[in-house]
Amino acid sequence: MARVVVVGSFNVDLTAYMSRLPLPGETVQGREFVTGPGGKGSNQAVAAARLGADVSFIGRVGVDSFGEMGLQIWSKEGINTTHVVRDPQVATGVAPIWVDDGGENSIVVVLGANLALSTADIDAAESAIASADVLLTQLEVRQEAARHALELARRHHVKTILNPAPADVLDKSMIALADYLTPNQSELQTLFGVQEGDLESVPLNDGQTLVLTAGGDGAYWRCADGSGGHQPIFPMDVVDTTGAGDAFNAGLAVALAEGHALPQAVAFASATAALCVTRPGTANSMPQRAEVDALLAGR
Repeated sequence: MARVVVVGSFNVDLTAYMSRLPLPGETVQGREFVTGPGGKGSNQAVAAARLGADVSFIGRVGVDSFGEMGLQIWSKEGINTTHVVRDPQVATGVAPIWVDDGGENSIVVVLGANLALSTADIDAAESAIASADVLLTQLEVRQEAARHALELARRHHVKTILNPAPADVLDKSMIALADYLTPNQSELQTLFGVQEGDLESVPLNDGQTLVLTAGGDGAYWRCADGSGGHQPIFPMDVVDTTGAGDAFNAGLAVALAEGHALPQAVAFASATAALCVTRPGTANSMPQRAEVDALLAGR
């Protein structure tokens, strides 16, 4: 069984569905409101578990009802929460989300306890990191915590994936810790200042791979040796694009942990994301392994 450690965030998603997103200063009438588990790190952990991986999650939640929601879904999905800290001082993160009828969304994240995740918390989980096949982290926790996790994984020869989301400026030394860097278009521009889709201008270290998620254009990858490729999307009826990037990253992590070659891993990740957008929500929209295998088999 592939072993994946996810270091990252848990937020409760407060999702409103409406015909169209409001303009600045405008009020529109919503059609439905749903509360559910989310956060980039937790979404990725849930998706990886549903894809068949042995998953450990490292993060922080508050001592509140929203934190209990996180513990409940992790328990349900069989995720190891030994290294989830309950923080008595800070509330669990929340994410109000607006989704229109075309599946587009706008999100505000209030990270709360996620920002209290410390390097000491990462050190306490070193044994879990050392025994993993892949470590996956994002930027909804403090950069120093994500960086320390990448450093520990590298020290123990564990593959590292850095999903640089939400977009933020990172120094070169942190970027260099990622064996696989997985930005979307806007995140790529924030990191490197390159024009849209210009992968050739991105400086990569030896052995490093860039995997760009490009929405309807699919996914592109480029390796430090100059090789690369493109994975088209799987055409689906889009309901909600929220969480698609998390599904992609989880799929990539699981496929790499299972030893698949990069083209097959990116295809697996793309199929995982494609199924995610066919249903509403974030964590709850993550597909099961059998669904992904069936989509790949029938393409």
